[in-house]
Amino acid sequence: MPRLLGVEIPAKKKVAYSLRYIYGIGPARADQVVAEAGLDPEQRAESLTEEQLNKILHVITEHKWVVEGDLRREITSNLKRLQAINCYRGVRHRKSLPVRGQRTQTNARTRKGPRRTVGVTKAKE
Repeated sequence: MPRLLGVEIPAKKKVAYSLRYIYGIGPARADQVVAEAGLDPEQRAESLTEEQLNKILHVITEHKWVVEGDLRREITSNLKRLQAINCYRGVRHRKSLPVRGQRTQTNARTRKGPRRTVGVTKAKE
C-alpha cells in the first residue's frame, strides 16, 4: 500500500479515488492533483512509483492545502474556541444539538442520538 502524508491509501483503487482517503482531499481536489501531477486517471495506486508519489506530494504542498493532522487540529481548535466564548454555535456543539438552525422537535436524530424514553413508574397499590 502506498503511503502519503502518513496515510496508507488503498492500492487496488484508481489514484483519484485513493487520494480521497487523505483527510482534506475530496473528489475535486483529487482530480486536480491527478491532472497537475500528470498521472493517468485510470492508473491504480499500487503501480505508483516513488517519483509519481513525490509529484503528488509536490502538488499538495505547492497549493498549501491544509490536510490530515493540521486540518483536524484546526477544526477542533475552532470548535473549542466557539465553546469557550459561549456563543450560540458553541453552546449547540456542547449540547450535541443541531448547529445550523435545523428543527429539533422532530427529526435531528442523527445529531441527538437514539431516543431516550422517559418512563413513568406505576405507584404500588
